[in-house]
Amino acid sequence: MQRISRTARAWFTSRPALLGAVVLLALTSASVAAADDGPGPLGLTAAAAETARTVRVGALFGADRVGELAGGHFCTASVVHSPQRDLIVTAAHCVDGVDGDLVFAPGYRDGEAPYGVWRVGKRFVPDGWAQGQDEDSDVALAHLDALDGRKIEDVVGANRFRAGMTTGADAVTLTGYPDSREAPVSCTNRPDRDSRTQQRINCPGFPAGTSGSPWTDGDGQVVGVLGGHEKGGDTADVSYSVVLRGQAAELYREATAAP
Repeated sequence: MQRISRTARAWFTSRPALLGAVVLLALTSASVAAADDGPGPLGLTAAAAETARTVRVGALFGADRVGELAGGHFCTASVVHSPQRDLIVTAAHCVDGVDGDLVFAPGYRDGEAPYGVWRVGKRFVPDGWAQGQDEDSDVALAHLDALDGRKIEDVVGANRFRAGMTTGADAVTLTGYPDSREAPVSCTNRPDRDSRTQQRINCPGFPAGTSGSPWTDGDGQVVGVLGGHEKGGDTADVSYSVVLRGQAAELYREATAAP
């Protein structure tokens, strides 16, 4: 299933989404599990609380939606650390081949962008994606233009982009924006190896709109990005990511070397 919203379907050729049942729980201490195996059950999806980490996750919009954001987001992205302090990570299918400019709203909720609306600049996708939309290359990085003289990392901070982590060694937290909701949801669980190049995780309620959601470990490192197999999976209850290895590391080097 291609995890992009109905807003973006005109930009992509996609088969109909098979959305699983969305399980959204009231956010309580009992429904939250820390990514480093802290208290709380695994594999439950809940409304994401606004924290220093979750505001680094935001929604992607077409630039024509600035001024009327509500209902217009189509993918998810998150801020990752770079020397330039202006980098986001998402799925390649969210940014490659899209007509028109894009903007990113970190911490977006209910039609409001409390941390600003940032124009997406240069985008970086692996050669495997650019040359043939290889599902094992479905990850992308992009620079954001400065806003009022400030860099995005100076406003919301950043997680670390980490390639080479062992799949399933630790629990990770997914945070993303379903197209039917105006606030993010979150789920923590342990990913499993699906193949040498793909990893998967059981987290209900990650339908269209959640492509690009970061998989963040307990140390604040992005170790996966929702996408990959079937551009995220063929149900809303099992999500995929490419295994971030040499190709992802090289993409990061390319993006951080660019001016």
